[in-house]
Amino acid sequence: MVGTGSTDLAPSAAVKIFSAGTAGCVADLVTFPLDTAKVRLQIQGESQPLVAGHRYRGVFGTIFTMVKTEGPRSLYSGLVAGLQRQMCFASVRIGLYDTIKELYSGGSKDVGIGTRLLAGCTTGAMAVSFAQPTDVVKVRFQAQVRSSGSGSGTRYAGTIDAYKSIARDEGIRGLWKGCLPNITRNAIVNCSELHKYIYLIMLNTTV
Repeated sequence: MVGTGSTDLAPSAAVKIFSAGTAGCVADLVTFPLDTAKVRLQIQGESQPLVAGHRYRGVFGTIFTMVKTEGPRSLYSGLVAGLQRQMCFASVRIGLYDTIKELYSGGSKDVGIGTRLLAGCTTGAMAVSFAQPTDVVKVRFQAQVRSSGSGSGTRYAGTIDAYKSIARDEGIRGLWKGCLPNITRNAIVNCSELHKYIYLIMLNTTV
């Protein structure tokens, strides 16, 4: 209201982190079957002997084959680790961006493109570093091929068992396999996405 002198308060870092993580989880629930199909297509040459003669053809062909041979639940194999990944990854990648940007700019309101890109790279790299173990476990579950209605062919009894088994059999470093290329990819993607997003917002507010 006019004359009250009230101002809109910016959300705290905790609110941003929680909101980003929650939004990531919702998106993951919707798109997880597509992500699982992507993993199966990527590792098809490695897992072909386990698929009992079935070959994946395209995204929707892969989904159909999985439902037919392994049951609908196979599309969400690794979902728990996937949600854990989003709470770690999205919350840091998006939720901490403004905080890191303010840290690099010294609290200045006039933030240059270099600072924004650096903040995006930093939060992207941090997010991957925190979330990599969850990503490894998620992909391991998605890659598992099992018979419909049974657990045959599964390597891990559950999400916690997967973390323990990987750490025991491959060492703690096994949970961070592929971390460096993942950091490089996500740092570049994150700084580009966030900077472009903020640029569009600023452009719309000036029109």
